[in-house]
Amino acid sequence: MLSFKWKIAGYTIAVLSAILTVLYFAAGFRFEIPVFAIVSSYREIKFLSTFSTNFADETILLGFISGFALIAFSKERKELDIYREIRVNALIKAVVIYTLFLIISVLFLYGSVFMGIAILNLVLPFVLYILIFNILKFRAQREP
Repeated sequence: MLSFKWKIAGYTIAVLSAILTVLYFAAGFRFEIPVFAIVSSYREIKFLSTFSTNFADETILLGFISGFALIAFSKERKELDIYREIRVNALIKAVVIYTLFLIISVLFLYGSVFMGIAILNLVLPFVLYILIFNILKFRAQREP
């Protein structure tokens, strides 16, 4: 587990990514940079090529993925021994919920909606784990 300071960094990165997401959709936030692609398939399929592209959406996704990963893999401010068991339970529950979500998505969602869900699936395991861990931790703290 990472130290608690990385959890603070993770929340900061996730919040900045959320702000960029709002700017991306509401104000058309974009910035173009040259990138190297192993495979690119915009107009035609190219291998090992460089080109300029809007990198805002990649930046947002990288921010969410890294921010949520830092949150998930960091210790609490006061790490208790019981948290190890809570983490395992949260991980199992998150994987089960995520798997059911994937199955339902594949069976009942099609087209551009499915592509949106595919992008959501990049961060959903982390979000589920973080939520379930905090709920289980809260319940454990309330028990005498």
